[in-house]
Amino acid sequence: MLMKRTLYVEERTSRLAVWSLRLVLFSLPVVILAGALYRMDYLGFQPAVATLVVGLGVALVGGLLAVAACISIWESGWRGLGKAVGALFITLILLAGPAAVLARGVMLPPLADISTDTDDPPRFRAMGFARPSAANSLLPPEPEAVALQRGAYPAIKPMDLDATPEEAFNALLALVRKHKWRILDAVPPRGGVRDGQIEAVATTPLVGFRSDVVIRVRATQKGARVDIRSASRYGGHDLGENAWRISGLMAELQAERRKKQ
Repeated sequence: MLMKRTLYVEERTSRLAVWSLRLVLFSLPVVILAGALYRMDYLGFQPAVATLVVGLGVALVGGLLAVAACISIWESGWRGLGKAVGALFITLILLAGPAAVLARGVMLPPLADISTDTDDPPRFRAMGFARPSAANSLLPPEPEAVALQRGAYPAIKPMDLDATPEEAFNALLALVRKHKWRILDAVPPRGGVRDGQIEAVATTPLVGFRSDVVIRVRATQKGARVDIRSASRYGGHDLGENAWRISGLMAELQAERRKKQ
């Protein structure tokens, strides 16, 4: 009596695919925890940045292993393509935001305090009591920094409006609330006697790095002049974040004024 023998062919799984997914899945909570703990003030700026860099670095290694796994699987026919593709997908999600910020700011000068008025920048008042002692100085920028800003951001200038100071102040206050910045002080203007001023804390979307913003509304003969200053709380290079924030707020204000004309 002959017994039939069945030949089983073992399909091997790519170890590169397995490890790529493991590394990426490990990096995911590291990146999330870095932002969450910093937002809750359980981590300082430097530890949060270090944790974030480690998490993104591990994700990058996992992504590179995933690419190698895809090539290996294509040539060998081994299993694990789903793991490799999944690892690559998560890596792209994790790295897309930081990569965009770095691409935007890597060629910009090392500045962390930007103002539309470099000769007479708006002064922080209430912010001095809210800032940690280890934060960057709130003194007006040095002449060297002013020269760097003028060369890098020539479009960052005051905005003159054909509106009353009160109208400009209320429009800006509404925009600050729309962005959900934490308002520390809001002093409305009083004719030509007192400037209007808003002080608020803005945070970046990913990790919640804080920048302090002061908005000044000053009466002019034709209406009102708006000046904005945005200063990173920590670090010497904002990667263009403060200039982007000022430009964005000015553009929104201009759009709001057009709607009412």
